[in-house]
Amino acid sequence: MEIRVLAIGDVVGENGLDFLARHLRPLKQEKGIDFTVVNGENTSGVGIVPGQAAMLFGAGTDVITLGNHSYDKQQIIPMLDENRYMLRPANYTSRAPGRGTGFYDCGRYSIRVINLQGRCNLNYNCDNPFTVADKILKEEEKATFTLVDMHAEATSEKLALGYYLDGRVSAVWGTHTHVQTADEQILPKGTGYITDAGMTGPIHSVIGIPAERSIDGFLGAVRGRHQTAEGPCAMRGVIYTLESKTGLCTQIERVDIR
Repeated sequence: MEIRVLAIGDVVGENGLDFLARHLRPLKQEKGIDFTVVNGENTSGVGIVPGQAAMLFGAGTDVITLGNHSYDKQQIIPMLDENRYMLRPANYTSRAPGRGTGFYDCGRYSIRVINLQGRCNLNYNCDNPFTVADKILKEEEKATFTLVDMHAEATSEKLALGYYLDGRVSAVWGTHTHVQTADEQILPKGTGYITDAGMTGPIHSVIGIPAERSIDGFLGAVRGRHQTAEGPCAMRGVIYTLESKTGLCTQIERVDIR
């Protein structure tokens, strides 16, 4: 049996959310998608609020993953504790609200989603994502398919994790840097991989921010309140075709909807 999994990169701002809400279900129908994971940690620009999470679920998202902005909007914290379909990085301290991995029984197959955060250049106090992944794979219930969202700054850290987990998980994709990479591949032992799934948000921007604001910051101006760029949007991500006998990837395809 084969299934198709869709991973959507960071949704940025209300306009990115609105674009996803219009285009996700048609894409799922066209491509025969069985399960969808969306990174929603920038839906408010930085962070996410419960109403935006509800919109992501209503648009056809099965699991929402987050990252370094998981707790920027304090009102999301109760939802992180209550909703098992919403994940924050698993390598946060055990005292952090929410959960970092979820097991989902889909009838003929099961899926585990693991959300991890990198440490290189992010300067956040979290555990080693490599060893945390080891612990999850060793100690938690085994699923037919295992999916990993690696929310990280350094391309080297993402790629190293992909090779580290190669053959042990079905798919690894990177998020956080908001620029879709062109290195989609099936690694030597069968894991589907891409360094960054990309961004769902304004095309004419600097990773979602108005270009002039970003330029001013690099020129030394004081940055004002965070603002998401206006204008046309794109929805970017990747589709993995997975085989149940092996739990591994047989095909990978980038997504860029404009």
